[in-house]
Amino acid sequence: MLNTQKDYISSLFTEALKEIGAPETARVILEKPKQAAHGDVACTVALQCAKAMKKAPRDIAAQLVEKINAQPGTKTFFKNIEIAGPGFINMTLSDHAKQEVVKVVLEEGAKFGCLPTDKDKTILIEFVSANPTGPLHLGHARQGALGDVLTNLFKSQGWVVSREFYYNDAGVQIQKLTDSVQARAKEILGKDVKFPGDGYQGEYIRDIAQKYLDKESFTAFDGEPIHSSGNIDDLENIRKYAVAYLRNEQYNDLQAFGVSFDNYFLESSLYRDGRVQNAVAAIDKAGKLYEKDGALWFKSTDFGDDKDRVVNKTDGTYTYFVPDVAYHLNKFERGFKKALNIQGTDHFGTVARVRAGIQAAAPAFNFEVPKDFPAYLLHTMLHVIKDGQEVKMSKRAGTYVTLRDLITWIGKDAARLFLVNRKSDAEFNLDIDLAQSQSDENPVYYLQYAHARICSIFAQAAEKGFKVPSEQQASSFDLSVLTAPSELALMNLLSDYPNVLASSANELAPHSLVAYLSDLASKFHSFYNSERVLVEDEKTRNARLALLLAVQQVFKNGLGILGVSAPERLDRADKEQ
Repeated sequence: MLNTQKDYISSLFTEALKEIGAPETARVILEKPKQAAHGDVACTVALQCAKAMKKAPRDIAAQLVEKINAQPGTKTFFKNIEIAGPGFINMTLSDHAKQEVVKVVLEEGAKFGCLPTDKDKTILIEFVSANPTGPLHLGHARQGALGDVLTNLFKSQGWVVSREFYYNDAGVQIQKLTDSVQARAKEILGKDVKFPGDGYQGEYIRDIAQKYLDKESFTAFDGEPIHSSGNIDDLENIRKYAVAYLRNEQYNDLQAFGVSFDNYFLESSLYRDGRVQNAVAAIDKAGKLYEKDGALWFKSTDFGDDKDRVVNKTDGTYTYFVPDVAYHLNKFERGFKKALNIQGTDHFGTVARVRAGIQAAAPAFNFEVPKDFPAYLLHTMLHVIKDGQEVKMSKRAGTYVTLRDLITWIGKDAARLFLVNRKSDAEFNLDIDLAQSQSDENPVYYLQYAHARICSIFAQAAEKGFKVPSEQQASSFDLSVLTAPSELALMNLLSDYPNVLASSANELAPHSLVAYLSDLASKFHSFYNSERVLVEDEKTRNARLALLLAVQQVFKNGLGILGVSAPERLDRADKEQ
């Protein structure tokens, strides 16, 4: 049901509670019954009031229903209000109330289900954040899809969202990349060289080395010209060339995936600006550092971690979590009181230690950081099935399915939807053959087909000489004829869309939106199979066309949130009309 309708029902109960002398602490909570036979909405407030009012819940419920029925307008808003069980109040909306959603959708269009932007609600969402040492793999792809869809969901709920990519461009992995490219370059020149045992093995390393030797210049995605000296002993030039090349490759792949960022944050800047050192000093000021076995340790157990953590190793280098602490203090300093990190489950161990470091350091900066800052969404791995066989991957051998592979095989739309179609903590198989198929079992095709089928109905109407109304025209149509079970089911589901957006954002659950759209497609097909749209009776035809315009709009809105296209034509949809 629409939020305005929920507000109306809540106001009816609030007023009725006052009239019967219910305690002021009574809360009106409206729920959707699990069984359709129990109505459209239920309220349990009578059970809450029983003890305080010293009355049986059913008696209180009877009083409430009597007061609500006495209010003007309720007879046309509700079809039925009944008391069930120990004191549940089950309400069924009238057909007229259910028809209201069609007008609302047509009037609000792309804004249906969305809240106005609130400049005080800001959130920083960090995702992908791949090291610039290789192509983006499946894990990065899943993060990209989750992060982008969640960005859209939060925006729909009025949040001002900033998308950030954190580049780990400092440390041993960059040196490893440099050494690997240098070694391949020497091999190409015919020099006898031992490849680093922990070096990067992928064929892409050889490609970079060859381009470096050929002195191929290019422009980085941020506009900086990148040049090669061709000198295999110039490690700094090799490093800069290789990092810039791989950052470009990652950027291009993400663009093809429909993912962009508002900011790219370099880990190296944390060291350059002294933020890592300042974070360590802040933890020390809190009295939470100690020396042991030649290393510097953090008393993270004082903040709920399962064990204390090394800050400085015996060789003087910082451990990985230290710049992470500095980075998140910087996020908070930039004004982001809410932050979300989307990472793989292999980062599970970092959550407690990063939060502990933030809590220890924050007082030195006069920051009041919530204990759950930042929030984390951790995703599991997935397996790729192609031609009935799992695609074997080996990071050591440098062979793995990349984001580019995925887009090449199944396209952007299917890749994005499949990667958010399950709970983030669910491990699943991504079946390439299924994603390529034109069948109802393919979730992206099923949704796009429903939208295209609606468009095909409109095209057929025009061919028959029937006027296809605009959204503005349709919003003024008489919808009273929309009383068939399939029509009411469709309208009921349309009214749920705003709540689905809200819960999908609040619960960090893009898969809930996919499930909703799949249900909407199913309800649409049921309607189409049971009711003729292009009938001779103008009133009925116009009402059903208005309903389909509303359904089409919600498909467009929902698919837009998912970053999936809404095609107007699919061969199958055209043939079936």
